[in-house]
Parts: sequence; C-alpha cells; structure tokens
Amino acid sequence: MDTLVSKIRDIVRTVPDFPVEGILFRDITPVLAEPGLLSSIIDRFVDDMEKLGWKPDIVLGPEARGFIFGPMLADRIGCGFVPVRKPGKLPSSTRSVEYSLEYGSNALEIHEDAIQPGNSVVIVDDLLATGGTISACSKLCQELGAKVVGSLFLIELEGLEARSTISPIKAHALLTYPA
Repeated sequence: MDTLVSKIRDIVRTVPDFPVEGILFRDITPVLAEPGLLSSIIDRFVDDMEKLGWKPDIVLGPEARGFIFGPMLADRIGCGFVPVRKPGKLPSSTRSVEYSLEYGSNALEIHEDAIQPGNSVVIVDDLLATGGTISACSKLCQELGAKVVGSLFLIELEGLEARSTISPIKAHALLTYPA
C-alpha cells in the first residue's frame, strides 16, 4: 500500500449504525479537512486515469460528494464538469432516472443539454457501494448519447457486487473496505 492510500485509510472515520442500524458508514469528512490531501487525491486520480487510458470530454459527479471531487478533477484535466442532482434542484429541462441505494432508493436528474452525443464521460464519486448511483448516472449519459469510459472512487465497499451491477463500466477506487 502506498503512502497516500495509507494516509487516507488512517483518516477515514468509520461510524457504526449510520444512517441505519447495521451499516458501517465510511466518513470522508476528516479526509476533506486535512490540508492538501484533497489535492493529492485529485493528482492521483489524474495519474490513474492516464494509466487507464481514460480521456474524458466531461467529468460527471453525482450529488453530493461527486461535487467535491468532480470540479477539481475536471479543472485539472481541462474538461467540463456536469453535476447530477436530486430531483427538483436543476432549473432547466432535465432527464431523470430512479435507482437503488445501499439502504433505500432515490432519483437523479441531469440537464438535457449538459452532455452532447459522442462525449466521453468519467463519473467520479466518493464511494462505490451497490453501484446504483453509478448505474443511474450511466443511464442518463447513455440517454444523452454519451459514452461512459470509467468511474473513479475514493472508496469501494467490497462484497456488494457493485462492479457486476455497473458492468461494463470500468471502476477504479483508491482504497477498499469490506461491506
């Protein structure tokens, strides 16, 4: 394990029984509070994307924590950022999709003109659990004629079969935890 991943693992806080009993919540807020660490994470994402051959036109981030990583990553690689929001938060015409979470369900929306046909997209979020959010984001991209080339995460929860759920979308996470 490298120094960056080790540092992140040491700082992530595990909160039992949040938001419901039986869930071990991986809290990244201490990671965000550590000066310089977020920038180092974005640097690693850029390096890893280069090694993976991912060259997106758009970085897409789902609400809420995709909003933290997405704009920084997009800026660093010189492409646009597109937010995907919960229903009723976007002011123009939208597309919507419902999806399942690790402990419930929700819906996501994207502006209809946010992505152009033929764009390549990388989705970035803090956590890959069941894959529901990423599948929903991918479906929205596909409906707009874009191709999702991959997905990036700070953390992946192993054992929830998320990679099967999001297949054929490739996933890359900096660190893993058991579900």
